[in-house]
Amino acid sequence: MDINGDRDKTSEALREEGRAAEYCAAVGRGNPRNSDPENVCLESKDYFESSLEHIQSQVGWIDLVIGAAIARARWLQQEDSQFQGLYISEHEVDALLQRPSGAPRWWSQDQGVSRELELKLQAILRQIELRKQESLRRGVELRLHNLQGLFQLDQFETNVLLVCLLVELDLRYERLYAYLQDDVTKKRPSVGLVLDLLSSSVTDKIDGRKRFAANAPLFHHQLLELFEDPAQPHPPLLAKYLKVDNRVVGYLLGSNGLDDRIHPYVMRIEPENRPSETLLDDHIKRRLNILLQSRASDGRLVVLLKGPYGVGKRKTVEALCNDNGWNLLFVNLERLVDDADTSFETTLSLIYREARLQQAALYCEGFDTLLNEQNEKWLKTFLGNLEGRPELIFLAGETLWEQTDALRGLSVIPVEFSIPPPEERMRLWSAAVDGVSQIDANDDISALASKFKFTSGQIQDATVTAANLARWRDPKTGRMTLRELYEACRLNSNQKLSILARKIKPKYQWNDIVLPTDRVDQLREICNYVKYRERVYGDWGFDRKLSLGKGLSVLFAGPSGTGKTMAAEIISSELGLDLYKIDLSTVVSKYIGETEKNLSRVFTEAETSNAILFFDEADALFGKRSEVKDAHDRYANIETGYLLQRMEEYEGVVILATNLRKNMDEAFVRRLHFVVEFPFPQENDRRRIWEGIWPVDTPRDATLDLDLMARRFEISGGNIRNIALAAAFRAADDGGVVDMRHLLHATRREHQKTGKVISQHELEQGET
Repeated sequence: MDINGDRDKTSEALREEGRAAEYCAAVGRGNPRNSDPENVCLESKDYFESSLEHIQSQVGWIDLVIGAAIARARWLQQEDSQFQGLYISEHEVDALLQRPSGAPRWWSQDQGVSRELELKLQAILRQIELRKQESLRRGVELRLHNLQGLFQLDQFETNVLLVCLLVELDLRYERLYAYLQDDVTKKRPSVGLVLDLLSSSVTDKIDGRKRFAANAPLFHHQLLELFEDPAQPHPPLLAKYLKVDNRVVGYLLGSNGLDDRIHPYVMRIEPENRPSETLLDDHIKRRLNILLQSRASDGRLVVLLKGPYGVGKRKTVEALCNDNGWNLLFVNLERLVDDADTSFETTLSLIYREARLQQAALYCEGFDTLLNEQNEKWLKTFLGNLEGRPELIFLAGETLWEQTDALRGLSVIPVEFSIPPPEERMRLWSAAVDGVSQIDANDDISALASKFKFTSGQIQDATVTAANLARWRDPKTGRMTLRELYEACRLNSNQKLSILARKIKPKYQWNDIVLPTDRVDQLREICNYVKYRERVYGDWGFDRKLSLGKGLSVLFAGPSGTGKTMAAEIISSELGLDLYKIDLSTVVSKYIGETEKNLSRVFTEAETSNAILFFDEADALFGKRSEVKDAHDRYANIETGYLLQRMEEYEGVVILATNLRKNMDEAFVRRLHFVVEFPFPQENDRRRIWEGIWPVDTPRDATLDLDLMARRFEISGGNIRNIALAAAFRAADDGGVVDMRHLLHATRREHQKTGKVISQHELEQGET
C-alpha cells in the first residue's frame, strides 16, 4: 500500500510509539492491545468461528487504511478545521495546483513512501488469509469468501465492497468519509475516495477505474449501486457515490431472506432432512439425477420440462433438489411478465443473483408465457440473460419449445411429462379416495380413470373439491359419493373452453327421446365406446395399432327438430362429461387463417377439458370441398383439410349435427365412427312424443285426443314441443287446463311460422 504524504510529518507520525493507536483512534476503535499494527484488531485464535468474525477482521484492516489516510490528512491540514470543507483557501488552491493529476488529497510534494506501513498492512492480510483457510478447513461458512467466489471478485474489488460496507455497519463512517473528502455533505464514499484509499500509485488508480464499469462484476451483478448527488448533475465518474446493495448487506450479515424486489415472484424451497416420497414420474427423476451428477464441469445446464398442469414437473424437481441437498427457487414467470411496474430485465438479474447467493437451482414456471408473440422481447431478454449463468435452471411449461441458436453455449435437455396411463390413473384415484368415500366398486374408479384424462395434480384437486361438496351436502358425515367426484371432475376441467363455446347442462334422459330402436341402440353403443375405451385401447392392445383416430367422432343427420341436440345431451349425461356447443359466430372468420386458429384453440382446450364438442349445423364447417376456381375456394379447402386433420388427432368426443347429410364432405364421413340418422317421426313415434312431452304437474283435459294430433299433423318432435308449450301458456290465460282448443290454436301458430296454412275446416274437425 503506497500512501503519499509529507515525508517529515508522516514519518514522525509513523515512528511514534502509539502509531497504531493513532490509526484506530481516528476511526473510533480505541487502543489496540499493543502498538504493533500487525496485531491490530486480530484475535489470538488461528481461525474464525463465524462469518461475521471474518468480516470484522477484514473491516479492521480497512480501518487501518482509513486511519492512515486520516492521520496524513490531519498532519497536512493547516487551515482552521472549524471551516474545513466549507470554503477553499488560497493555501489550498496552491496545494491543488502542485498536486499531480490523480493523486489523493493528502499528497504532498515530498512523495516519500511509508514502506514500513505497507509491509505491516500486507502482513495483516496474510494473517487474515491464514485464519480464513483454517476456518474453511474446519467447515466454517464465510460469506465474504463465498461472495468472492460466486461473483469472481478479486481482492481489490472485495476491498471496494468493504469500504462501502462500513457505512452500513456504523454511521460514524459517514463523518469520516466527509472528512477525507473535505466536504461535510459527502457522507458516502465516492469512486475517487475508494481509489485513493486502495490504489498504490496513480497508475493503479487509473487502472482501477475499470472495476467501476457497467460490465464489471461489482455492477454487472448489482453488488454495488452507483448514484449521483442531485445537486451536481452529470458528474464525472470519480465524483459519483457508491452504496452496497441492501440484499448483499443482508447476505454478508447472515440473512437468508429473499430480496424484497423479487419477493412477489419467487419462493424459496429448502431441502428437508428426509428422502422424498416416490413420485408419479420417479423414473424421470432418476434419469435427471444421473444427468445432473454427470453434467459438464462448468455446471451450466438448462432443462426444458413440458407437460400439462399437475403432471408432476415441479414435484419431480423438488424431490430431485431435496435428495441432493440443494435449495430451489420457484419463479412465477407469468406474474413477472404481467407486472407492468417491474423492469423485467432488472428483476430477472436480481433473481439470478439470488440463485447464486442461495446456491439454489431455479424452477421457472410458466415459460409458455414468454413464447407468446406479444412477449417476444421478453423471451429474447430471458434467453440473453441465460448465457454465462452457472445456475441449474428448469424451464417448465405445457409447450415443448424448440430452442434456437440463442442457447448455443448451454446444454439444453428437453424432458416431456405425459398424462399417466389409465392403470396409473386408476391407482391414483384409488389412493386419493381411499377411506373418504362410499365408493367400493372398482368399476366406478375405472370409469373415472377412463373418462377423465387427469394428471396426478388434477386428481388431487378433484378429490379435495369433491370432499368440500360432500361436506356441504351432508354436513354430518361428509362422505363423498360418485356424484360428488363426477361434479368435481367437471369443475376442475379446463374452463377456458367456455370462451369459445357454450356449455349445455343436460336435462334429458333415455326415456325422453323417441327414436327407432336401432337408433337408440346406436346411441348406447356410442356411450359404450367411451366407457370401455381404455380397456380396448390399453388392455387389449389396439393402442399399438393406431397412430391417429383414437377419439370418437359421430355424425347426427336428420331434419330439424328430430332430436339431435337431445341425443347429445343424453350422451353427455350418461357419460358424466361436459357438453359444449360450438358457437360458429366465434369460430368462423372472414380473415384468412383465423378460422383455423380459432378451431385449434377449441380442440386444444377441449383436450384438457375432457368435454364433448357439439358442432351444430356442421355442414357450414365440414362441407364438401369444391373445385378450385379462385383463392376463396383454395382457402376454403384448406380449412376443410385442417379440420379433417384435427378431427383425426383429437382423442375426445366430437358430435357433428347437420340437417343436410348430402352436404357433408365424404372424406369426413369415411373417418367417422358413427353416423346416426334421425328420421322424421312416423305416426307411432309422434304419438309417443305427444304423450311424453307433458310434465306431470301440467293440468290436462281428459278429452285430449293425442291420437288425432299424431295422425293428422306430420310434424317433428321439436314442433310438438313448441305446440305443447304454447298451448300451456294459452290455457294458463283463459282456463287453467289444457284442452283441444288450446292445442289446435297452438298448432296453427306453429304452422304459420313455417309458412304452412291450416284451414278452418281442419281445425273444426279437430275440435269435434
